[in-house]
Amino acid sequence: MPSARNEITINRPPDEVFAFVADGLNAQTWRSGVLDTVLVSGSGAGAVYRQGVKGPGGRRVAADYEITTFEPGRRLAFKAIAGPVRPTGEFGFAPADGGTKVTFSLDAELSGWKRLVMAGAVQKTMDAEVAALATLKRVLEA
Repeated sequence: MPSARNEITINRPPDEVFAFVADGLNAQTWRSGVLDTVLVSGSGAGAVYRQGVKGPGGRRVAADYEITTFEPGRRLAFKAIAGPVRPTGEFGFAPADGGTKVTFSLDAELSGWKRLVMAGAVQKTMDAEVAALATLKRVLEA
């Protein structure tokens, strides 16, 4: 099962970092693989975003997701609801050294032929996603 995890400390308060990450419309400013994001419905837990990400050959791949946990300033979780791979992910936010320690984890279950054919590419993509916390830090501290 591909999985990835990263953490970073951002020199901004937890509520501010949470609000920025929770607003999926900000994704393109810190996640390089995101092509487009639109809020389809809702807010908080249950919100649904339509999202396109760069796939093989740069083509758009659907990666729509739903917010499953929404605890302002503390925790945000989601599940992919469209696309060939449907990972779950979670962000944790905690006060640290006058800023916010952000943890980001992703997990994806692959079975059958997807495990054989896609596992390496999925792991690479997930590693890049959690590494994007460095860009999030640059954006929020600018």
